[in-house]
Amino acid sequence: MTTTQPRSVRLNSVIFPVLVALASTVFLVSNITASKGVQIGPFVLDAAFFLFPLSYIVGDVISEVYGFRNARLAIFTSFGVTILAVLSFYVAIWLPAADFYGGQAEFAATLGLVPQIVVASLSGYLVGQLLNAWTLTRMKQRTGERSMWARLLGSTVVGQFGDTLLFCAIAAPVIGISTVADFANYVVVGFLWKTGMEAVLLPLTSLVIRWVKKREEY
Repeated sequence: MTTTQPRSVRLNSVIFPVLVALASTVFLVSNITASKGVQIGPFVLDAAFFLFPLSYIVGDVISEVYGFRNARLAIFTSFGVTILAVLSFYVAIWLPAADFYGGQAEFAATLGLVPQIVVASLSGYLVGQLLNAWTLTRMKQRTGERSMWARLLGSTVVGQFGDTLLFCAIAAPVIGISTVADFANYVVVGFLWKTGMEAVLLPLTSLVIRWVKKREEY
């Protein structure tokens, strides 16, 4: 009697799936928190302002270590996960609540994401992350392994500008921003905050990239 041994596909990288999961989680949570507009002193922001720098740091690590093709896979995976989550939220809100469940209004208010905010977030993320990954990998083709700090900052400027401008243009009316001055404040402050945070965290990003490269036998 002929028997076959059970087989499974060998996963070459352990770290890459973890980074993809982290990127997907950050993007998903950002979509929920970004629906709230906040004001800190004179600055107008959305409540996801502290998460977006993390998404680009993870994106930089993936692009630098694994290349544009795998970065694009991670971006599309995060994009798809978030769409699935949003559709699930809408279905869960639509389903009739049980008699003993008294939190329907709160549930709907928290997870009933405004479609325009979702479109803004998805559009900004997709365009910004693809620009970030493409710019970083193109710069790396010219510089090789040298000047990593330059391509990390350069790709951040390009990606964050595209992301912030597109998101703000679509989401501003929903959040309550109606004047040109407030819109300019929203775009400029958001862009400067995100790029500034990435610049501050650049040493940490570089350390993570070096650690991943070493673990992956780069």
